[in-house]
Amino acid sequence: MSTFFHPYPDFAEIQSLLSLEQKQIQNSVREFVQKEIEPLIVESYRKESFPISILSKMGAMGLMGPNLVGYGLPGMDSISYGLVMKELERCDSGIRSAASVQGALVMFPIHAFGTEEQKSFWLPRLAKGQSVGCFGLSESEGGSDPGAMKTVVQDSGDHYLLQGSKMWITNGNLAEIAVVWARMVEGIRGFLVPLDLEGVQVIKMQNKLSLRASVTSELIFDRVKLPKSALLPKTEGLKSALQCLNQARFGIAWGVIGAAEACYLEALNFAKNRILFKKPLTSFQLVQRKLAIMATQITQAQLLVFRLSQIKDQKKIQPAQVSMAKQVCVQMALDVARTCRDILGANGIMDEYKTMRHMANLETVYTYEGTNDIHLLVLGQEITGTPAFN
Repeated sequence: MSTFFHPYPDFAEIQSLLSLEQKQIQNSVREFVQKEIEPLIVESYRKESFPISILSKMGAMGLMGPNLVGYGLPGMDSISYGLVMKELERCDSGIRSAASVQGALVMFPIHAFGTEEQKSFWLPRLAKGQSVGCFGLSESEGGSDPGAMKTVVQDSGDHYLLQGSKMWITNGNLAEIAVVWARMVEGIRGFLVPLDLEGVQVIKMQNKLSLRASVTSELIFDRVKLPKSALLPKTEGLKSALQCLNQARFGIAWGVIGAAEACYLEALNFAKNRILFKKPLTSFQLVQRKLAIMATQITQAQLLVFRLSQIKDQKKIQPAQVSMAKQVCVQMALDVARTCRDILGANGIMDEYKTMRHMANLETVYTYEGTNDIHLLVLGQEITGTPAFN
């Protein structure tokens, strides 16, 4: 095999730019995933269940909120964090989603907007996988317009009353705590809601055809009494929720490259050994063209996230840059998975091959945390200065 594989496509020689620590992080996560998660993932996908046993192991590896600082957290740089997401999603988007929600959508808002008491109690527990959290923003009629949320919180003097529901909640049925966004008289605020409170109902969403190894739930709140300490006091309207989403979208952009690389190598190795008309499938011009285009697309995505990671560590990254990365990297990964499924032929529909599982998962990643079209409109607004949402 070409020297441009280390062991994954690396035509821009990004591996040579990684520090020793970054390489060690990447290798350790890769080995962990291969040993602890890969043997479980096909059965988990078949049964539509998350392999819960890996949560504490992921916590012990420092894979929950690894880019956060303090409270015993690793404080990784953005490239290291991206490599973690990439190695997790190389296995399955559902595994990366679980870690991404825990770190970027639960731990990050507590870290950024919480009180010292909230941070000291929850961050170490969540980091170790002793507790699981979820993020309640989306609603059944909200979708791409989260500002239209109907979930409300009423200030009742010595407590709050929470009323409403949230939909498409990753980790919901696994979670002990939810970061819930709700409308108050003064605007949208974030709250820490224990899911064992009276009036809370958590319903697992069944019969998914994508992200089957990920738990997705509906949260229903019927006059749930919250203590005043439930408020994340530093949240400032919807922009605080979107800050959390941008953290997660950055991880998605890195993660889906892992899925694309996994599909690419599976199709390449299959084509090398598949004999058709008395010669390997890789000897045909059409197949080589497909492989060359995919290698180029993967390389472009690798370069984009690497550079944006540097900008992020300089604290200069802008939401439009994150939207570009999420949109183009997911589009690339989905296109690669579909092309690889084509190269695999009929074999590609069997779950002994990983490509179609990745392809099905990426159909969801394409639309969650901002659809492909919405992220393009974010870019359009950045380019033209004119919003197209209204």
